Amino acid sequence: MKRIVVINTKGGCGKTTVSTNLASYYASKGFNTALFDYDPQGSSMRWLKLREGDMSDIYGVVAHKNSAKAVTMSWQLRLPAETERVIIDTPPGLKGPELKEQLKGADKILIPVLPSPLDIFATADFIRDLLLDVKVRLNQTSIGIVANRVRKNTVAFQSLERFLSSLNIPVVARLRDTQNYLRATEEGMGIHELKGKNVYLDRTHWKGIVEWLDRNDQNL
Repeated sequence: MKRIVVINTKGGCGKTTVSTNLASYYASKGFNTALFDYDPQGSSMRWLKLREGDMSDIYGVVAHKNSAKAVTMSWQLRLPAETERVIIDTPPGLKGPELKEQLKGADKILIPVLPSPLDIFATADFIRDLLLDVKVRLNQTSIGIVANRVRKNTVAFQSLERFLSSLNIPVVARLRDTQNYLRATEEGMGIHELKGKNVYLDRTHWKGIVEWLDRNDQNL
């Protein structure tokens, strides 16, 4: 079983977009997949309810309705025995013990970030806390950055690129700013489940993310 935590203390950076697209990707490829929604807004679970009956099954857990500590400590017991992928959609503003608890047992950590000054500053502070205060060790847990809603040839994108180049953390993907994600969300789908030629580029982005996440798996 692999546990993937999608996290950033900054709200609105695309954690749910990353989480739901990952869950749908793995499920559509035949992996038994679970999606935990720790965000009180419940966006991941609302998305899950929109999925049609003929789509790949995803086991959903409304984690934010319970004690964060109790849910985290018992997450393995609550999952079907055959679960292969666990995607964790975390809430904004996690700090201290709550942050440490969410990261406990993580195999991979994905950090979405938007190309805006406020998001860049907030993400820089979060990564500092992650490495220094929470003391996540890169040799034990892999951390990757997902640049979200990027528009190339803009000042905001150039600022984001300068920030990302200063980190000793891989940029797993740069997701473009497109209405395809809104359309997929409204239909309870992942980007790769949409029909049409205009989603081809977006699909390649997610293929790259999954290849990075599963790079060390022996069965792939």
